[in-house]
Amino acid sequence: MFLAKVYITLKPTVNDPQGLTIRGALHNLGFTTVQEVRAGKFLEIKIAGEDQEKARVDVENMCKKLLANTVIENFRFDLESIKQG
Repeated sequence: MFLAKVYITLKPTVNDPQGLTIRGALHNLGFTTVQEVRAGKFLEIKIAGEDQEKARVDVENMCKKLLANTVIENFRFDLESIKQG
């Protein structure tokens, strides 16, 4: 079994209104040194099986087909082996 930790972020050229809102709220709370915030998504996906390369290919395809909008988002992931239980 594997655990994929998937990180999805907006591409640098894409406007991030959520990040701007968070930055404004942080400034209002006194965290005035914050210069930029980029918001994104984090997912954890458990994958059954013993073949790490197949799991890696599956996660890559999941990201490309559903989890990330590759026109405006980048993605990366870490894949680790975990014990079932």
